[in-house]
Amino acid sequence: MVSQERKTEGTLNSLKNFLAGGFGGMCVVFVGHPLDTVKVRLQTQPKSRLGQPTLYSGTFDCFRKTFLREGIGGLYRGMSAPLIGVTPIFAVCFFGFGLGKQLQQKNPDDVLTYPQLFVAGMLSGVFTTAIMTPIERIKCLLQIQASQGKTKYTGSWDCLKAVYREAGIRGIFKGTVLTLMRDVPASGVYFMTYEWLKNVFTVERKIGAAGIVVAGGMAGIFNWMVAIPPDVLKSRFQTAPPGKYPNGFRDVLKEVVQEGGSKCCLFPWF
Repeated sequence: MVSQERKTEGTLNSLKNFLAGGFGGMCVVFVGHPLDTVKVRLQTQPKSRLGQPTLYSGTFDCFRKTFLREGIGGLYRGMSAPLIGVTPIFAVCFFGFGLGKQLQQKNPDDVLTYPQLFVAGMLSGVFTTAIMTPIERIKCLLQIQASQGKTKYTGSWDCLKAVYREAGIRGIFKGTVLTLMRDVPASGVYFMTYEWLKNVFTVERKIGAAGIVVAGGMAGIFNWMVAIPPDVLKSRFQTAPPGKYPNGFRDVLKEVVQEGGSKCCLFPWF
């Protein structure tokens, strides 16, 4: 009887975590998507002609021009794809992290070291790539099309169908390797930093809501510090026309460095 009660309680807790994580993920997408649109447009803006300024001079300039030309809807372009995928992404992410911890524990109560937490976090990035890659592909294509002066896709579903007609399933999963290069180390850093900061803010085995918020926010910052360079390459590769980069990310990296040096690749906001 006690075993059955614990099993039922565990199932309810898992369901609560899944629903809470899904709702929290939707809030993240709604709040963060305008900034993500700006990020992708800065990463993929065309090289300026000799003597001519670039299309966007920086983050605030891109935000202002997008809002003035396209309104608030322009900042939320392509949001439906990540909004639909955020719940399974969060679920798979935390499943992968939990599995990564279990694989390194001899006993369920074993406390993992920070390097072990990093490894467990990297596994979560491997698990999410299968869902994240097509979502990122569709999202990025929709985010840049208005800035290029043409509207090829009417929405996420239309974009998905068009990409599949043009290149099949490989077209939908274009950029898988770069997504792995971004999410595997970045997820490792995120979970390791989050667990470390939670321990820092824990006093007498208790941590307040403010401590959790700060830990999560700082972990997100460290996550993107690692993720930005491969994310630049991924955005360019996923939005490029067929055949532009025959050697994959090596061609993208070469182009980015030639255009703006390593600073352009690492920190596209500035």
